[in-house]
Amino acid sequence: MLRKPAVAGVFYPDNSDELLKAIESSFTNSFGVGEIPDINSFEDIDYPINVMVPHAGFQYSGTIASHSYCELAKNGFPEVFIIIGPNHTGLGSEISVFNEGEWITPLGNVQIDAEFADTLISFSDFASSDFSAHLKEHCIEVQLPFLQYFSNDFKIVPIVMGTQTIASANDLATAIFKTAEKLDKSYCVIASTDLSHFNIQERANKVDNFILEDIVDMDEFKLLEEIIQYNITMCGYGPVMTTIILSKMCGKNTSEILAYKTSGDVTGDLSSVVGYASGIFK
Repeated sequence: MLRKPAVAGVFYPDNSDELLKAIESSFTNSFGVGEIPDINSFEDIDYPINVMVPHAGFQYSGTIASHSYCELAKNGFPEVFIIIGPNHTGLGSEISVFNEGEWITPLGNVQIDAEFADTLISFSDFASSDFSAHLKEHCIEVQLPFLQYFSNDFKIVPIVMGTQTIASANDLATAIFKTAEKLDKSYCVIASTDLSHFNIQERANKVDNFILEDIVDMDEFKLLEEIIQYNITMCGYGPVMTTIILSKMCGKNTSEILAYKTSGDVTGDLSSVVGYASGIFK
């Protein structure tokens, strides 16, 4: 199946030349890394190195996303990226895996790792083959141009979590771990999430800090507890919990927040902002 772009021309430019310029600007902007890194050769000693990346329009969160993609480029690309995001559309199953075909972007096509996807589904009690959740979903699509900027030599497994619980996160993390072990493939998980939504800047900074502290502590239980306790409107806490659990399964017990800003820092409107952060698990 060919998955056509849903948000090209809205979240990012639909012209390839303009898109490349937007990506480069994300890296060189003052909120970005400050440079465009070279991609290094892959060495599997340190993998999996997993990351957390925001998924808003490039003009809002692209600079923050650049911090995670800089780390991935410096460490070299694995064979497959498992990109996990939340379900914004309400379509699809509990965990929807796009398990065959290609995704189209203005920079070309990205192939699905069908073997990894199907094996993952077989190990999971929650995941199923489902395309409907992906057709209009933006949280995975916006990650692909950043990866394509550096290389076309990788495959993806797109996963949308309609159910974001400790149980579903544990199940998905275990399925990914078992699949990579069985297939002996190098991989990286990209947890696609924005932080709190539509608060004034002061509250956003406060509640987002709770989230970021829990991520640094690698504590998926406290993360979920505080999201509920403080009514924090973080959309992709399930993908982040999954990534924390999986990282610890792989002996990666530390994380670092690479960058944090809000939409208000970009636009100057502090009355209703969305929080964005990049992080790395290693």
